[in-house]
Amino acid sequence: MKIVIIGSGNVAYHLAKAFHRNQMAISQIFGRNETDLKSISAELQIPFSTTSLMDADLYLICVNDDSIGEVSQIISKENCLVAHTSGSLPKEALRGKFRKASFYPLQTFSKSKALDYSKIPFFVEAENREDSELLKNIALKISKNVMESDYEKRKYIHLTAVFSCNFVNHLFARAKEVSDSQNIPFDYFLPLIDETVSKIHEMEPKLAQTGPAVRNDERVLQIHEALINDEEHLKIYRTMNESIKKMYEL
Repeated sequence: MKIVIIGSGNVAYHLAKAFHRNQMAISQIFGRNETDLKSISAELQIPFSTTSLMDADLYLICVNDDSIGEVSQIISKENCLVAHTSGSLPKEALRGKFRKASFYPLQTFSKSKALDYSKIPFFVEAENREDSELLKNIALKISKNVMESDYEKRKYIHLTAVFSCNFVNHLFARAKEVSDSQNIPFDYFLPLIDETVSKIHEMEPKLAQTGPAVRNDERVLQIHEALINDEEHLKIYRTMNESIKKMYEL
């Protein structure tokens, strides 16, 4: 089976690497960024091109959501399967006479960060049972966690991912701004962050909550607010504390 990955960003790189590690041949990686494509090709021994898209049985489109429709139009082959890797778009975002599908890995990807691909959940959807089984079997060669999911469910999966990953990481970035403002090494907070994440492997997040808001400690909350000079930080601090209070009906 000939598989082509379209894209050269974080998702494309990690999918190519996951396939490579599991002895699954990628026929080509195709995209616009020649520098990134060369780097992936050199590391994983995958042919690349910026000009000529190879004929394939399966195309995996790993580009940003805004580009998926446009990029899919370069695929002229009609009797092939094309899947995007977006968590927030339906398979119908793909434009062409080919068979449409979704192949969504639930993970945050950075090229410089190694991953255990076997733990990444994959959610697949296709127009027919045969294609769905094909994508599941491909994903199962990479991961132990593979499920079917229609677009309606996948939207909520992606929303949950934004809350649990993107928002949390943004808070880390804001926290570092606070520590940097006082010349406090952010590394000091890594054991606390690690323990916070570790706890939710064993406890419901709601039961793991600590801090002044869940205790309704107005004295500490007021002290903190008096320390905050940055308007964005103050807005976040108040919004988060109000949300915590509402959850625990304080």
